Amino acid sequence: MLILPELYLILFSIIFLFISLGKSRQNVIITAKVLSFIAFFISVLCLTQRGELFYSAYRIDLYSQIFKILIALGLCLVVFMFSDKDGIETEHLPEYFMFLSLSSLGLMMLSSSVELISIIISLEISSYSLYVIVPLRRSQDSNQIEAAMKYLFFGAISTGIMLFGIGYLYSITGSTFIAEIFPQFRALMGQTFGVFALILTLTGIFFKLSLFPMHFWAPDIYEGASNVTTTFIATLPKIAATALLIRLATIATPIHFNFVNALIILSALSMTFGNFVGLVQRDLKRLLAYSGIAHAGYLMMGILTLNADGIASAIYYITIYVFMTLACFYVIITISRQGENATLDDLTGLSKRSPLLAMTLAVAAFSLAGIPPTGGFTGKFFLFTNAFKQGYLPIVIIGAVNAVISIFYYLNLVRMSYSKDTTSFEVMKLSAHEKIICYVLIFIIIYMGVLPFGLMNIFKFSLLF
Repeated sequence: MLILPELYLILFSIIFLFISLGKSRQNVIITAKVLSFIAFFISVLCLTQRGELFYSAYRIDLYSQIFKILIALGLCLVVFMFSDKDGIETEHLPEYFMFLSLSSLGLMMLSSSVELISIIISLEISSYSLYVIVPLRRSQDSNQIEAAMKYLFFGAISTGIMLFGIGYLYSITGSTFIAEIFPQFRALMGQTFGVFALILTLTGIFFKLSLFPMHFWAPDIYEGASNVTTTFIATLPKIAATALLIRLATIATPIHFNFVNALIILSALSMTFGNFVGLVQRDLKRLLAYSGIAHAGYLMMGILTLNADGIASAIYYITIYVFMTLACFYVIITISRQGENATLDDLTGLSKRSPLLAMTLAVAAFSLAGIPPTGGFTGKFFLFTNAFKQGYLPIVIIGAVNAVISIFYYLNLVRMSYSKDTTSFEVMKLSAHEKIICYVLIFIIIYMGVLPFGLMNIFKFSLLF
């Protein structure tokens, strides 16, 4: 069945809806873990599905199915990271997992949408589900309420701007189908009006990516939401946003240099702002928020090339970014046993308390910094190489300088973890499934750094739609 992963996620949410109507809250987390693993398994089984639905507004192809697998795998890992001490009230767990699955459903729909109205619907299904779960956190202050309000406020603004741009596109071309819009629209790309309309339309995608200047929400929402909620927000929406942005760019190719110049400026500003502000952060989740802003800038270096190699490198980079970010957040989740926010000081002596967690954080930090032989180094190498081949030397130089700047605060995480702790400490005992998650994340990060070409070939092949 063409849309079996989407239908399964609907069933996933319905199951937890019925659980929420009952009084029992036992085994909710175990049920969520089992159902999320089945969602990943079904997504893999549907990899070869091809077709179009809803009068060609919804496209199922290898490209969309790859992103659905990444979203399902991300959901599975996030759910497996969850524990009963994460900070979510027990009575809210069924509703929490219901909205988590609905948000994943919207992200999967976004990766297959090729029509503007279906894109907006998918985007809002994902966004409104997250607006609901952000305040679901056991806390002694109102940070989570403030975070939820800011997320809703900035999300509504970005959607409004995006709808404004869509209105321009429809008025110019008389169609909402991407494949029909851009052949007519390319003639206007040499004019400021055309670039302006397209940038407005992409605002909602930039919001999901936390790309400058649609980044203001990220630090406060990362800090205010629970640790697992932040892990979800920091990874899965960026997968779907990348899928949609690449689909738009691919269909729009060849496009005018004015649009590429706009992407270069946004990429440079996002990298520079994210890395410089990240240097002074003490809260680990805020640090990773600014790290995400910077990495959105790196990601744009692959997309602005508008060729198969560059776009494949962008897909590769968002894939490895998800795993190295999941690894960092998993360390935060594990050391914050009561769901509190972790700071740099909480990492002190981590290698003595839990050598495996310290190793997981070190591998993820090395990868984020772009140090070989990790996937982060290989991903940056692909991005920089393809941008250089297309003649975009200035953005390559800016990216390289920013990569050097980021090394300071990424390696500071490792320094704190392996520093000598003069105070007494309690050895952390990890359960079997916690150790498995650590080993899986370490393996993926190193594997993608050492043997990248198999995945790169798959990503390039998926672009032939």
